[in-house]
Amino acid sequence: MKVKAIEPIAVSLPMKKPVQMAGETVTRADNVLVRIESDDGIVGWGEAASAPTMTGETVVGMMAAVELLTPSLLKRSADDFAGAAAAMAARLYGNSGAKAAVEIALHDLVGRASKRPVYALLGGRQRSRMPVLAVIGSLNATADIREARERFAAGYRAFKIKVGLGSALADAERTRAICLALKGMGEPCLVSADANQGFGVDDALAYVRALGDCGLDFFEQPVEAHDLDGMARVAAASRVPIGADEGLHSRDDIVRHHERKAARGGSLKAIKLGGLRAVLDAGRLCNRLGMKINISCKTGESSVASAAAAHVAAAAPALDWGLTVTNSGLAEDVVVEPLAVVRGHVEVPDRPGLGIEVDERRVRRWQQEFNARKVA
Repeated sequence: MKVKAIEPIAVSLPMKKPVQMAGETVTRADNVLVRIESDDGIVGWGEAASAPTMTGETVVGMMAAVELLTPSLLKRSADDFAGAAAAMAARLYGNSGAKAAVEIALHDLVGRASKRPVYALLGGRQRSRMPVLAVIGSLNATADIREARERFAAGYRAFKIKVGLGSALADAERTRAICLALKGMGEPCLVSADANQGFGVDDALAYVRALGDCGLDFFEQPVEAHDLDGMARVAAASRVPIGADEGLHSRDDIVRHHERKAARGGSLKAIKLGGLRAVLDAGRLCNRLGMKINISCKTGESSVASAAAAHVAAAAPALDWGLTVTNSGLAEDVVVEPLAVVRGHVEVPDRPGLGIEVDERRVRRWQQEFNARKVA
């Protein structure tokens, strides 16, 4: 089975409500879908979100990257994943999101052709049901506690509190209040905080020192992604394990964080690492190093990327810090039946490929919306 055609498609998807993070508020999801067709007519889909502050990629850049990569992939065997990765690397440096979208589409295509779910292509599943992190984040502690309790009642047992939104001490006080409320609900749950690089080192130190013993399970990316010294300083001062996110783009980044004792775990994303196999490889490396992982989508990715994350999370050797899928934050998805979060958990699809069915009419509608907005 050979690759016959590759089409990158820019879409702009509406969010149910804005998602506020340090340095960014997401009101629409501007993503690139990749449609790959084989010479026998089977179609696979992939996706990557634009992430200028995380990967440096915009939609326009990813569209151009996929078009540049296409000649090196046409007429290749669709199941030669290593060969495709090598061909893309030889053709274009970086552009990890664009490469991830292509690689996900190849896995979906091959899974459909062979009637196997993507997790089987990745070596088999270690788990089928995974806890999804519920994102909690505003400047209002009372509203956040109310939302956290509602999510707990709905079955969620993993949470991520967005910080870096206000002062360090105010964020610490809000984190403590939410964490203590959740830990007092009578059942074990995972509670984390994520600054998205929103603190300077001094503020991050003030935050972790003010937390006290509230039971927070990990604190993600407190300072700027490339400030390894700052990460190490915060980690040394913190009783709470520090995780890296924006700072992890390769195996070398993982090793550096481990050697410097700058993080005890990390958030692994296909758009940062370049695809599902790179995420799985990074997960295995973290496991060998004793580092915990969260596997995650970027805010606003549809059921295509979310299903892909679920498959690699099912195949990873460990998943101590949970799974983050983001399709449920969309007001409109691009699939017939969105990936479902039930009682705060996702079941990895057992159907061939990604296990979801893309609705091409919806794709074209949101493609038109993107074109009308002319988003870069």
